[in-house]
Amino acid sequence: MIQEHKGSAVSDTREMSSDSKEMVMNSALYREFLAEREEILRHKWIESEKQGYDIGFERALLDWIVKYRSNWRKARKESRS
Repeated sequence: MIQEHKGSAVSDTREMSSDSKEMVMNSALYREFLAEREEILRHKWIESEKQGYDIGFERALLDWIVKYRSNWRKARKESRS
């Protein structure tokens, strides 16, 4: 079950066993999600500072995807090689 919480998706882990939680938290996919989310939040902060007001997560997300996601993913892939 996914719940909306302050502009970001947060897993409802109450129904998951501790083994399942640990597996999810240690998965490569989850780590990539967290790294990408961190970059989006950084972008949100930078762009909000430039604009002088909070641009919001959705706007930052869409802007970051269009402008930076592809190169960010390439750079992460190269750094792991």
